[in-house]
Amino acid sequence: MPSHSDDYRVVRSIAVTASDVVMAYEANQSRRDQRAVIRLTPPFNGRMRARLHLVREGDAYQPPVPAPLHIDPEAFIDAAPPYPHAEDTEAAIRAESDTQYTVEAHYERHRSAVSAWREAVLSRLSKTVTLAGRHGQHTVDVKVLGNDSGLSK
Repeated sequence: MPSHSDDYRVVRSIAVTASDVVMAYEANQSRRDQRAVIRLTPPFNGRMRARLHLVREGDAYQPPVPAPLHIDPEAFIDAAPPYPHAEDTEAAIRAESDTQYTVEAHYERHRSAVSAWREAVLSRLSKTVTLAGRHGQHTVDVKVLGNDSGLSK
């Protein structure tokens, strides 16, 4: 196959930052108004760079321009842990008999829970991902860039 192509099956590996994967997955867990993906933009070649992308209503790619591949960020995570929602954190604090609920306590507890969740996601990043499109499925290697992104802060 040629080195640059409209066919994603020429891709052998993709590089993506750890922070793009975590932020995209977190956005999909905590927001419902917009979907985040990891986007792979043609022309395709053996080694590609994938980036976080917010899908907007009306995003359309007309032939002859090949459409980018949108990859669900969860595909980059082995056994993704459940996201800690603020209402669950509040309920946990209120259920503790020895802890008084305050907005500050809730904020700190939730911030800590999200930080721990991000660290758990970072520790579960996959070494492969399966691309899917009009040519079927194609599994590629994942090269994760920048695990020291400061996401846990």
